[in-house]
Amino acid sequence: MFLYFYRNRDRFSDWQAVVIYPSRTTEQRQTHPYRALLECEQMNRVYLDELGEIDQLPLNLALIALTMIDEADAPEAARNLLARSQRENQPPPMNRAIMDMVTTIMVYKFTHLSQREVEEMLGVRLQETRVYQEVRAEGEEFGRRDEATSFVLRLLTRKLGEVSEAAQSQINDLSLPQLESLGEALLDFTSPDDLATWLAAQE
Repeated sequence: MFLYFYRNRDRFSDWQAVVIYPSRTTEQRQTHPYRALLECEQMNRVYLDELGEIDQLPLNLALIALTMIDEADAPEAARNLLARSQRENQPPPMNRAIMDMVTTIMVYKFTHLSQREVEEMLGVRLQETRVYQEVRAEGEEFGRRDEATSFVLRLLTRKLGEVSEAAQSQINDLSLPQLESLGEALLDFTSPDDLATWLAAQE
């Protein structure tokens, strides 16, 4: 932290740190060497199980506390947070951010539920949230990359013969832009060594 602060001293003139623990029992025990830092006013430790009732907390803290709530109580708490953001007349960007946070937390809490079940639980449409859009974008990206990988491997097989398992493994790890570059570069390949050289240059 201090190395980063030193290297960016032209941008920052002070620092604050917040360490968030689920409970005091999860805090590390060997703190004696760091006591000067831990006891200074710039260091703040938060224990989620000591924050109090979630419906009494400010919205920003309540969102953090939602991550710790048991699955049985989480749906009602999540719906209450969404309703609170509306009642407290948060600006539209803040309302959207709160909805994104709540839905993200709940999607990760209830991975065994379908999209429809999560929507019914929260009373929202996941298509309107960032977590859904990000997952959908990732899925589309994966689909395009998977198709590009298969296409490039077919071209390489026609050009050079059978591609080794090691080379296939490296190609499977390439990003979509890298696969597009390989698709252009392979037109000039004359031997498997050319492919090996190209792949080595990507590492």
